[in-house]
Amino acid sequence: MTAAPPPDAAPGWGTYPAPPPPPRGLLRRVAGPAAVAAGAVAAAVYVGTVDPNEPGHYPVCPFLRFTGAYCPGCGGLRCAHALARLDVPEALAYNAFAVAVVPLLAVIWLRWTARSVRGRVRMSAADPRLVRLLVAAIVVFTVVRNLPFGSALAP
Repeated sequence: MTAAPPPDAAPGWGTYPAPPPPPRGLLRRVAGPAAVAAGAVAAAVYVGTVDPNEPGHYPVCPFLRFTGAYCPGCGGLRCAHALARLDVPEALAYNAFAVAVVPLLAVIWLRWTARSVRGRVRMSAADPRLVRLLVAAIVVFTVVRNLPFGSALAP
């Protein structure tokens, strides 16, 4: 038995699903993915032209400075600089985890763009199990790269 709606409720209260949101134009639907792509391209161009190996252009990693240990992002700018020049072996030497994550980010972006083009409802970028797995991988990578036997992963 279902409860009766309150007397001041709108007709259909509790009996019908909410109406779908009004359709948006294609340009408005893809504005988010396009802005993220433009930002990524701008960052890649900047990091590709301004060499992080030369002092004075980028700040020093605060985690490395205060703890003496490498964070998961240490070597990331030099890795991005190498990737912008399409030098994958050098990028792997600086931060192998960052190189491995780039295709994952591309897939997430493509999935978001495809859903936006089709006008589908927003969703989370990834399954929560995948997020937990990614966090665990980051922790393992960080610990291993700071141990003596993991020195090959250090930048």
